[in-house]
Amino acid sequence: MTMSGTGTCLWFDGPGEPGSALTVAFELDWRSFTGLNGGPQFTFNEPISFVLSFDSQAELDEKWDALTADGGMESQCGWLKDKFGVSWQLVPAMMPQVLSGLDPAGAQRAMAAMMGMKKLVIAELQAAYDG
Repeated sequence: MTMSGTGTCLWFDGPGEPGSALTVAFELDWRSFTGLNGGPQFTFNEPISFVLSFDSQAELDEKWDALTADGGMESQCGWLKDKFGVSWQLVPAMMPQVLSGLDPAGAQRAMAAMMGMKKLVIAELQAAYDG
């Protein structure tokens, strides 16, 4: 990967020294990434994690399978660690619509469904939201 040359730093009060960044958004090879300052309570890998968003289940499944292969470990809510111990969260692009949609009860159902999943399943999240 090469740096595409774009990046934004978003400054919010958070863990760490006053004035330190809570999140940093950047692009690598034309793909957007967000870095989160998780504070000193995490080891090296949790604060250095990647969140990837996918439009289709097939794309999400393909990347999930690749990242959990050869010693990767699945976790809850779309999180995993690859074979190197780097943390990733793979999420459907539609997640904001079902977790903070106009129907509060639907959003609660979608959140409950997500909490019971390892790899996130778009159809199941949408069905939970729809009731």
